[in-house]
Amino acid sequence: MATDKVIEDDKRIDKAAYVLKAVAHPLRIKIIQMLNESKELNVSTIYKNLNAEQSLISHHLINMRDKGILDIRRSGKNIYYFLVDTAVAEIIDCIYKSKILN
Repeated sequence: MATDKVIEDDKRIDKAAYVLKAVAHPLRIKIIQMLNESKELNVSTIYKNLNAEQSLISHHLINMRDKGILDIRRSGKNIYYFLVDTAVAEIIDCIYKSKILN
């Protein structure tokens, strides 16, 4: 039955909801789009491009990293953020292309 499949997928559904909640903020969506285009960026580049406070951007980056959406690469004193999986950016792109936003 179809309901058996849904029940079996509860953990995956919970994880999907967790990820969607984690990116459900305009600045986070912009950060994800930037990282999808550039592959990796440091905090300075991100907050300058978004014209936002560094502390606010750092907060969002740390939150998304804690939730497994982003990861970091250290190079000397610089920390570069990148998407763990581009699927999140693809989901955002699908929403942009959908009738939901029209």
